[in-house]
Amino acid sequence: MKPIKFFQVAKWSYREDFGHEWYVQFLLTDRWALIQASVSWNEYPSWPFIQIQSGGNGLLSILFWAYKFGFDIDFISRTWNWKHLEKLDEKEIDYLGMDEC
Repeated sequence: MKPIKFFQVAKWSYREDFGHEWYVQFLLTDRWALIQASVSWNEYPSWPFIQIQSGGNGLLSILFWAYKFGFDIDFISRTWNWKHLEKLDEKEIDYLGMDEC
């Protein structure tokens, strides 16, 4: 069993994955964060929508998308796993199995 980091005030990250994504987390441990938010500008447009979810991953999650702009905020939810995202960025993974075609 790995030790849990007691407390971290804030964490900031940036990724490029079909656009630009900026992430921020406040008052977090290894597993939970009081507030998490992300803002993104993507390469592909979409119809506007808003999604509000409670339970499952945390207390409250709000996701908004309009054209190429995306915004989401989570309250008291599981932290986003940065190490997993970094591993995916390091290697190209063929999720659909298209390399074999």
